[in-house]
Amino acid sequence: MSEKLSVNKCLFPVAGYGTRFLPATKSMPKEMLPVVNKPLIQYAVEEAMEAGVSKMGFITGRGKRAIADYFDNNYELETEIAGSSKFDKLADINHVMNNGQFIFMRQRAMLGLGHAILTGEAIIGREPFAVILADDLCVAPLEQDPSAPTPRAMAQLVELYNKFHCCIVAIEEVPKEETGSYGIISGVEIEPGIYDVSDMVEKPKPEDAPTNMAIIGRYVLTPEIFDYLKETKPGTNGEIQITDALKQVAKEQRVIAVKFEGQRFDCGSIPGFVEATNYFYEHEFKG
Repeated sequence: MSEKLSVNKCLFPVAGYGTRFLPATKSMPKEMLPVVNKPLIQYAVEEAMEAGVSKMGFITGRGKRAIADYFDNNYELETEIAGSSKFDKLADINHVMNNGQFIFMRQRAMLGLGHAILTGEAIIGREPFAVILADDLCVAPLEQDPSAPTPRAMAQLVELYNKFHCCIVAIEEVPKEETGSYGIISGVEIEPGIYDVSDMVEKPKPEDAPTNMAIIGRYVLTPEIFDYLKETKPGTNGEIQITDALKQVAKEQRVIAVKFEGQRFDCGSIPGFVEATNYFYEHEFKG
């Protein structure tokens, strides 16, 4: 049934503690950290909307109420700045709020990305859906034809889902010494930059990694993934890993991996966050 449905929903796992950004994240969700003047989570939601998604599901945790508040009206602020040029600064977030639907659900224990996605089953139902990790900030290629711009990563994945009707993951090549920080795929290249996945390994040591092609925080998943996640045992770090579930899907059904066009900033790390801030200041804000 999922083959006949389009991707209309996106999950955002946002329950993590963001410990790499302490002490800032002691009282502030890492997803609310601003890249110039816009929080990471807004970039993620806008990317989902660009891909045709209008229903946003947030898997949250304790201390994350600021995210829900952000996608809501602030009557005091809006009344105070109404009629001034400052009000125009709310145009982007108001557009997002007016064109999206937002659902929030708590992940009661931090048991891994797979567990966070499984928590969202009540939001998704039996439909294909997207997953975006907000601390992987993706931008479109800088040099491109302005008359036919390339969309950001999620729209590229949705386009492939509409072609293959299976689970799709975004990948990029990483230095071999960094494979221990990612899920790593191997497979057969069926089109330029598109792979039929044969195997996946979660956070392998460099000497054990089959390739250097790493999964990044963009997925389109079929609803069957929930069935696989329910059967997936805790793996690396005692967590339920989405990579382990997708590995089984690749064996029994099909998983496609794509080297998306564009650039990714690892905003879960301080160097990546600073790099993204500099990029957006130079190419978006300053211009």
